[in-house]
Amino acid sequence: MFARTAARTLAAPSSRLFSSSASRLTKVAVLGAGGGIGQPLSLLLKSDPLVTSLSLYDIRGAPGVAADVSHVDTGSEVTGYAADQLDQALEGVEVVVIPAGVPRKPGMTRDDLFNTNASIVRDLAASVARVSPEAHILVISNPVNSTVPIVAATLEKAGVFNPARVFGVTTLDVVRAARFLAGVSGVSPSETVVPVVGGHSGPTIVPLLSQTKYGKSIIGEVYDKLVHRIQYGGDEVVKAKDGAGSATLSMAYAGAKFANALLRGLNGEKGVITPTFVKSPLFADQGIDFFSSLVELGPNGVEKIHPIGELSAEEQKLLEACLPELKKNIEKGKAFVA
Repeated sequence: MFARTAARTLAAPSSRLFSSSASRLTKVAVLGAGGGIGQPLSLLLKSDPLVTSLSLYDIRGAPGVAADVSHVDTGSEVTGYAADQLDQALEGVEVVVIPAGVPRKPGMTRDDLFNTNASIVRDLAASVARVSPEAHILVISNPVNSTVPIVAATLEKAGVFNPARVFGVTTLDVVRAARFLAGVSGVSPSETVVPVVGGHSGPTIVPLLSQTKYGKSIIGEVYDKLVHRIQYGGDEVVKAKDGAGSATLSMAYAGAKFANALLRGLNGEKGVITPTFVKSPLFADQGIDFFSSLVELGPNGVEKIHPIGELSAEEQKLLEACLPELKKNIEKGKAFVA
Protein backbone atom coordinates (compact mmCIF):
# COMPACT_ATOMS: atom_id res chain seq x y z
CA MET A 1 0.00 0.00 0.00
CA PHE A 2 1.34 3.39 -1.00
CA ALA A 3 0.44 5.17 2.22
CA ARG A 4 2.57 2.83 4.33
CA THR A 5 5.55 3.42 2.08
CA ALA A 6 4.94 7.16 2.11
CA ALA A 7 4.66 7.22 5.88
CA ARG A 8 8.22 5.99 6.06
CA THR A 9 9.40 8.73 3.68
CA LEU A 10 7.93 11.65 5.62
CA ALA A 11 10.35 14.14 7.12
CA ALA A 12 10.70 11.81 10.10
CA PRO A 13 11.77 12.92 13.59
CA SER A 14 15.50 12.55 14.09
CA SER A 15 18.37 13.87 16.13
CA ARG A 16 18.55 16.77 13.68
CA LEU A 17 15.59 19.01 12.95
CA PHE A 18 16.87 19.85 9.50
CA SER A 19 18.13 18.05 6.46
CA SER A 20 20.13 19.94 3.87
CA SER A 21 21.07 19.28 0.29
CA ALA A 22 22.99 21.32 -2.27
CA SER A 23 22.17 24.86 -1.23
CA ARG A 24 20.63 27.60 -3.35
CA LEU A 25 19.83 31.18 -2.45
CA THR A 26 16.53 31.17 -0.54
CA LYS A 27 14.99 34.20 1.11
CA VAL A 28 12.36 33.42 3.73
CA ALA A 29 10.02 35.89 5.46
CA VAL A 30 8.26 35.36 8.78
CA LEU A 31 5.15 37.55 9.14
CA GLY A 32 4.39 37.73 12.86
CA ALA A 33 7.99 37.23 13.97
CA GLY A 34 7.52 38.97 17.32
CA GLY A 35 4.88 36.59 18.63
CA GLY A 36 4.85 33.41 20.68
CA ILE A 37 5.30 31.20 17.61
CA GLY A 38 7.20 33.75 15.52
CA GLN A 39 10.16 34.18 17.85
CA PRO A 40 11.15 30.50 18.27
CA LEU A 41 10.25 29.87 14.61
CA SER A 42 12.64 32.64 13.55
CA LEU A 43 15.39 31.10 15.67
CA LEU A 44 14.83 27.66 14.15
CA LEU A 45 14.80 29.06 10.61
CA LYS A 46 18.07 30.88 11.36
CA SER A 47 19.47 27.42 12.14
CA ASP A 48 18.29 25.95 8.83
CA PRO A 49 21.19 25.70 6.34
CA LEU A 50 18.79 26.07 3.40
CA VAL A 51 17.73 29.57 4.52
CA THR A 52 20.19 32.15 3.20
CA SER A 53 18.22 35.30 4.04
CA LEU A 54 15.61 35.81 6.75
CA SER A 55 13.16 38.73 6.78
CA LEU A 56 11.35 39.19 10.10
CA TYR A 57 8.21 41.34 10.18
CA ASP A 58 5.63 42.20 12.82
CA ILE A 59 3.55 45.15 13.93
CA ARG A 60 5.86 45.35 16.94
CA GLY A 61 9.13 43.81 18.07
CA ALA A 62 10.51 42.36 14.84
CA PRO A 63 13.68 44.50 14.64
CA GLY A 64 14.58 43.40 18.19
CA VAL A 65 13.96 39.73 17.42
CA ALA A 66 16.06 40.11 14.26
CA ALA A 67 18.94 41.73 16.17
CA ASP A 68 18.87 38.88 18.70
CA VAL A 69 18.57 36.03 16.18
CA SER A 70 21.18 37.59 13.87
CA HIS A 71 23.90 36.79 16.42
CA VAL A 72 23.43 33.04 15.90
CA ASP A 73 26.51 31.68 14.11
CA THR A 74 24.91 30.33 10.95
CA GLY A 75 25.32 31.71 7.45
CA SER A 76 21.96 33.39 6.84
CA GLU A 77 21.51 37.15 6.96
CA VAL A 78 18.66 38.46 9.15
CA THR A 79 16.78 41.75 8.78
CA GLY A 80 13.94 43.03 10.95
CA TYR A 81 11.12 45.21 9.65
CA ALA A 82 8.77 47.50 11.56
CA ALA A 83 5.00 47.78 11.15
CA ASP A 84 5.19 50.18 8.18
CA GLN A 85 7.80 48.13 6.29
CA LEU A 86 5.82 45.09 5.15
CA ASP A 87 6.51 45.65 1.45
CA GLN A 88 10.26 45.86 2.08
CA ALA A 89 10.11 42.67 4.14
CA LEU A 90 8.49 40.82 1.23
CA GLU A 91 10.76 41.98 -1.59
CA GLY A 92 12.48 39.07 -3.32
CA VAL A 93 11.08 36.52 -0.88
CA GLU A 94 10.59 32.95 -2.09
CA VAL A 95 8.92 31.48 1.01
CA VAL A 96 6.55 33.37 3.33
CA VAL A 97 5.62 31.83 6.69
CA ILE A 98 2.59 33.35 8.44
CA PRO A 99 2.25 32.70 12.19
CA ALA A 100 0.69 36.15 12.78
CA GLY A 101 -2.44 36.50 14.89
CA VAL A 102 -3.72 35.95 18.41
CA PRO A 103 -3.21 32.67 20.33
CA ARG A 104 -5.91 30.58 21.94
CA LYS A 105 -6.76 31.03 25.59
CA PRO A 106 -8.54 28.56 27.91
CA GLY A 107 -12.09 27.90 26.74
CA MET A 108 -11.45 29.25 23.24
CA THR A 109 -11.85 27.14 20.14
CA ARG A 110 -9.94 27.77 16.94
CA ASP A 111 -13.13 29.27 15.53
CA ASP A 112 -13.12 31.85 18.32
CA LEU A 113 -9.91 33.14 16.76
CA PHE A 114 -11.54 33.60 13.39
CA ASN A 115 -12.71 37.19 13.52
CA THR A 116 -9.31 38.55 14.54
CA ASN A 117 -7.01 36.26 12.62
CA ALA A 118 -9.04 36.17 9.40
CA SER A 119 -8.54 39.87 8.72
CA ILE A 120 -4.84 39.72 9.64
CA VAL A 121 -4.20 36.81 7.26
CA ARG A 122 -6.26 38.38 4.46
CA ASP A 123 -4.32 41.64 4.63
CA LEU A 124 -0.94 39.90 4.73
CA ALA A 125 -1.92 37.71 1.78
CA ALA A 126 -2.94 40.80 -0.19
CA SER A 127 0.51 42.28 0.40
CA VAL A 128 2.22 39.06 -0.69
CA ALA A 129 0.07 39.05 -3.84
CA ARG A 130 1.18 42.60 -4.64
CA VAL A 131 4.91 42.38 -3.76
CA SER A 132 5.92 38.69 -4.12
CA PRO A 133 3.15 37.03 -6.16
CA GLU A 134 5.22 33.93 -6.88
CA ALA A 135 6.18 33.23 -3.24
CA HIS A 136 5.25 29.98 -1.54
CA ILE A 137 2.97 30.77 1.41
CA LEU A 138 2.95 28.64 4.58
CA VAL A 139 -0.08 29.39 6.75
CA ILE A 140 0.23 28.69 10.48
CA SER A 141 -2.34 31.21 11.78
CA ASN A 142 -5.43 29.44 13.10
CA PRO A 143 -8.04 28.36 12.22
CA VAL A 144 -5.99 26.87 9.35
CA ASN A 145 -9.07 25.16 7.89
CA SER A 146 -10.43 28.66 7.22
CA THR A 147 -7.30 30.82 6.88
CA VAL A 148 -5.86 28.79 3.98
CA PRO A 149 -9.05 29.32 1.90
CA ILE A 150 -8.84 33.01 2.86
CA VAL A 151 -5.29 33.23 1.50
CA ALA A 152 -6.28 31.36 -1.67
CA ALA A 153 -9.34 33.55 -2.28
CA THR A 154 -7.33 36.73 -1.66
CA LEU A 155 -4.65 35.65 -4.14
CA GLU A 156 -7.37 34.64 -6.60
CA LYS A 157 -8.91 38.12 -6.40
CA ALA A 158 -5.49 39.54 -7.22
CA GLY A 159 -5.15 37.12 -10.15
CA VAL A 160 -2.04 35.38 -8.78
CA PHE A 161 -3.31 32.24 -7.04
CA ASN A 162 -1.18 29.17 -7.74
CA PRO A 163 -2.54 26.15 -5.82
CA ALA A 164 0.92 24.56 -5.82
CA ARG A 165 2.26 27.41 -3.67
CA VAL A 166 -0.20 27.71 -0.77
CA PHE A 167 0.12 25.37 2.22
CA GLY A 168 -1.64 24.99 5.53
CA VAL A 169 0.93 23.78 8.06
CA THR A 170 -0.60 20.70 9.72
CA THR A 171 2.80 19.31 10.73
CA LEU A 172 2.09 19.72 14.44
CA ASP A 173 -0.59 17.02 14.13
CA VAL A 174 1.99 14.73 12.50
CA VAL A 175 4.58 15.53 15.18
CA ARG A 176 2.08 14.87 17.97
CA ALA A 177 0.89 11.62 16.40
CA ALA A 178 4.46 10.32 16.18
CA ARG A 179 5.32 11.42 19.73
CA PHE A 180 2.13 10.09 21.34
CA LEU A 181 2.16 6.76 19.47
CA ALA A 182 5.82 6.33 20.43
CA GLY A 183 4.86 6.85 24.07
CA VAL A 184 2.16 4.19 23.89
CA SER A 185 4.36 1.77 21.94
CA GLY A 186 7.59 2.26 23.87
CA VAL A 187 9.69 2.94 20.76
CA SER A 188 11.39 5.93 19.15
CA PRO A 189 9.21 8.52 17.36
CA SER A 190 11.33 7.87 14.26
CA GLU A 191 9.55 4.50 14.09
CA THR A 192 6.03 5.83 14.60
CA VAL A 193 5.54 8.39 11.83
CA VAL A 194 1.79 8.59 11.17
CA PRO A 195 0.07 10.09 8.10
CA VAL A 196 -2.52 12.58 9.39
CA VAL A 197 -5.20 13.69 6.93
CA GLY A 198 -8.22 15.99 6.88
CA GLY A 199 -7.84 19.38 8.53
CA HIS A 200 -6.17 21.02 11.50
CA SER A 201 -8.72 21.20 14.31
CA GLY A 202 -10.42 18.70 16.60
CA PRO A 203 -12.61 16.25 14.68
CA THR A 204 -11.14 17.26 11.31
CA ILE A 205 -7.78 15.72 12.33
CA VAL A 206 -7.72 12.09 11.14
CA PRO A 207 -4.61 10.09 12.13
CA LEU A 208 -4.19 6.98 9.96
CA LEU A 209 -2.72 4.73 12.62
CA SER A 210 -3.59 1.59 10.66
CA GLN A 211 -1.05 2.59 8.01
CA THR A 212 1.87 2.30 10.44
CA LYS A 213 3.63 -0.73 11.92
CA TYR A 214 2.93 0.12 15.56
CA GLY A 215 -0.34 2.00 15.11
CA LYS A 216 -2.28 -0.83 13.51
CA SER A 217 -1.99 -2.91 16.69
CA ILE A 218 -3.57 -0.18 18.87
CA ILE A 219 -7.21 -1.02 19.63
CA GLY A 220 -10.07 -0.34 22.04
CA GLU A 221 -9.82 2.26 24.77
CA VAL A 222 -6.11 2.85 24.13
CA TYR A 223 -6.91 3.66 20.49
CA ASP A 224 -9.75 6.01 21.43
CA LYS A 225 -7.60 7.88 23.96
CA LEU A 226 -4.69 8.14 21.53
CA VAL A 227 -6.84 9.54 18.72
CA HIS A 228 -8.46 12.02 21.11
CA ARG A 229 -5.07 13.19 22.34
CA ILE A 230 -3.81 13.71 18.77
CA GLN A 231 -6.98 15.62 17.87
CA TYR A 232 -7.09 17.76 21.02
CA GLY A 233 -3.42 18.00 21.98
CA GLY A 234 -3.65 21.76 21.62
CA ASP A 235 -6.22 21.94 24.42
CA GLU A 236 -3.81 20.05 26.67
CA VAL A 237 -1.21 22.79 26.20
CA VAL A 238 -3.65 25.70 26.52
CA LYS A 239 -4.90 24.27 29.82
CA ALA A 240 -1.39 23.59 31.15
CA LYS A 241 -0.27 27.14 30.33
CA ASP A 242 -3.24 28.43 32.33
CA GLY A 243 -4.00 31.50 30.25
CA ALA A 244 -0.39 32.24 29.34
CA GLY A 245 -0.64 31.00 25.75
CA SER A 246 -1.06 28.02 23.49
CA ALA A 247 1.19 25.51 21.73
CA THR A 248 3.81 28.00 20.57
CA LEU A 249 7.07 26.08 20.94
CA SER A 250 5.91 22.79 19.45
CA MET A 251 4.15 24.74 16.67
CA ALA A 252 7.35 26.65 15.92
CA TYR A 253 9.21 23.32 15.71
CA ALA A 254 6.55 21.92 13.39
CA GLY A 255 6.51 25.07 11.24
CA ALA A 256 10.29 25.01 10.85
CA LYS A 257 10.17 21.30 10.06
CA PHE A 258 7.64 21.81 7.28
CA ALA A 259 9.53 24.83 5.93
CA ASN A 260 12.67 22.70 5.73
CA ALA A 261 10.77 19.96 3.87
CA LEU A 262 9.49 22.53 1.37
CA LEU A 263 12.96 24.04 0.92
CA ARG A 264 14.39 20.58 0.29
CA GLY A 265 11.73 20.00 -2.34
CA LEU A 266 12.38 23.39 -3.94
CA ASN A 267 16.07 22.44 -3.98
CA GLY A 268 15.24 19.42 -6.12
CA GLU A 269 15.49 16.70 -3.45
CA LYS A 270 13.37 13.72 -4.49
CA GLY A 271 10.87 11.86 -2.33
CA VAL A 272 10.01 14.67 0.11
CA ILE A 273 6.49 13.62 1.16
CA THR A 274 4.56 14.99 4.12
CA PRO A 275 0.96 15.86 4.98
CA THR A 276 -0.10 19.45 4.33
CA PHE A 277 -3.44 21.25 3.84
CA VAL A 278 -3.68 22.29 0.19
CA LYS A 279 -6.09 22.81 -2.67
CA SER A 280 -6.93 19.18 -3.37
CA PRO A 281 -9.06 17.10 -5.73
CA LEU A 282 -9.53 14.24 -3.24
CA PHE A 283 -12.95 15.34 -1.94
CA ALA A 284 -13.70 18.20 -4.33
CA ASP A 285 -16.75 16.31 -5.61
CA GLN A 286 -18.24 16.79 -2.11
CA GLY A 287 -17.56 20.53 -2.15
CA ILE A 288 -14.38 20.15 -0.07
CA ASP A 289 -11.62 21.63 -2.22
CA PHE A 290 -8.95 21.91 0.50
CA PHE A 291 -7.70 18.82 2.30
CA SER A 292 -4.58 17.63 4.10
CA SER A 293 -3.02 14.43 2.82
CA LEU A 294 0.41 13.15 1.86
CA VAL A 295 1.85 15.64 -0.62
CA GLU A 296 5.08 15.31 -2.56
CA LEU A 297 7.03 18.56 -2.53
CA GLY A 298 9.32 19.63 -5.34
CA PRO A 299 10.73 22.56 -7.34
CA ASN A 300 7.20 23.81 -8.10
CA GLY A 301 5.90 23.40 -4.55
CA VAL A 302 3.11 20.81 -4.68
CA GLU A 303 4.28 18.17 -7.15
CA LYS A 304 1.79 15.39 -6.38
CA ILE A 305 -1.18 14.89 -4.05
CA HIS A 306 -1.44 11.28 -2.97
CA PRO A 307 -4.69 9.44 -2.18
CA ILE A 308 -5.35 8.67 1.46
CA GLY A 309 -5.07 4.91 0.96
CA GLU A 310 -6.90 2.11 2.70
CA LEU A 311 -8.68 2.99 5.95
CA SER A 312 -9.71 0.89 8.91
CA ALA A 313 -13.36 0.91 10.00
CA GLU A 314 -12.47 3.31 12.84
CA GLU A 315 -10.66 5.66 10.46
CA GLN A 316 -13.58 5.62 8.05
CA LYS A 317 -15.81 6.84 10.91
CA LEU A 318 -13.28 9.55 11.77
CA LEU A 319 -13.24 10.66 8.13
CA GLU A 320 -17.05 10.75 8.00
CA ALA A 321 -17.04 13.03 11.06
CA CYS A 322 -14.25 15.18 9.57
CA LEU A 323 -15.72 16.02 6.17
CA PRO A 324 -18.88 18.02 7.07
CA GLU A 325 -16.99 20.00 9.71
CA LEU A 326 -14.14 20.70 7.32
CA LYS A 327 -16.56 21.82 4.62
CA LYS A 328 -18.11 24.36 7.02
CA ASN A 329 -14.66 25.69 7.99
CA ILE A 330 -13.61 26.11 4.35
CA GLU A 331 -16.87 27.82 3.39
CA LYS A 332 -16.49 30.22 6.32
CA GLY A 333 -13.07 31.27 5.05
CA LYS A 334 -14.27 31.74 1.48
CA ALA A 335 -17.29 33.76 2.64
CA PHE A 336 -15.01 36.12 4.55
CA VAL A 337 -13.27 37.19 1.36
CA ALA A 338 -16.31 37.11 -0.95
